[in-house]
Amino acid sequence: MITLKRCDSSDKDFGDLIKELDKVLWSRYSDIQQQYDSFNKVDSIKNVVVAYINNSPVGCGAFKKFDGDTVEIKRMFVAEDNRGKGVALAILNELELWAVELNYNHAVLETGRRLAEAMGLYTKQNYFITENYGQYIGMENSVCMKKSLRLEN
Repeated sequence: MITLKRCDSSDKDFGDLIKELDKVLWSRYSDIQQQYDSFNKVDSIKNVVVAYINNSPVGCGAFKKFDGDTVEIKRMFVAEDNRGKGVALAILNELELWAVELNYNHAVLETGRRLAEAMGLYTKQNYFITENYGQYIGMENSVCMKKSLRLEN
């Protein structure tokens, strides 16, 4: 059974998972990862979700305020031996729920062209590709996506 914990970026389990995530990203993107490292700082993120299976941390995600009614989903990760168990979906759903509770209406995110698993998850959850924003403008390996968190009337 997956359990979820809401916390902030000072959480030790979150920090350990982020170290694993960074190793994975460096292995997949060794040629360009240095460009992205500055975009992935986790200092003082207030909205973090850590997922557990049998009391062991297996995944995480976070969001930051992007603009007045939009959050940016950040640092989504599931440890390799726990993929395919619904962990990423549970984390993403919890992040979106939390954002709605805080009166946000939209979510944006950036993922990499080489991260097919992530692209698949986000597409299935009704994220659509949008123009690259902010620091990702002009970065050809980045794919930016957006989703409305509320049903349109």
